[in-house]
Amino acid sequence: MKNLTYLSMGVLLVMLMLVVVWKTAIAQDPVKVAPEHYQVLLENDRVRVLDYQSKPGDKEAMHSHPANLLYMLSDATVKFTLPDGKTTESQLKAGEVGWREAETHAVENVGSTDAHVLIIELKEPQKK
Repeated sequence: MKNLTYLSMGVLLVMLMLVVVWKTAIAQDPVKVAPEHYQVLLENDRVRVLDYQSKPGDKEAMHSHPANLLYMLSDATVKFTLPDGKTTESQLKAGEVGWREAETHAVENVGSTDAHVLIIELKEPQKK
């Protein structure tokens, strides 16, 4: 009976770990996850330029970005939630430029103004 309890606990732990890994692995392209917020302005083999817009209270599901450069077109407050549940809040200021390493996150506009950001995602150079 004791071995069955340990086995059950082990299986439960492994399943929980798989759910976390699976949730991260299935994080998708933001344009597919939230097409109402992202518009592709340009895409080639080196970069993809996205126009991002959201209204106060808008939320997006978990998605991934490669390393990217951000140009803030409006003031806004957004909350990022990482796959492990950690959250950070960012104050965006119009005219500022920011850098983000590749990451997976969910986003929520927690401010009282629309968020408008130009996102320039970098692509790995093509292998020769």
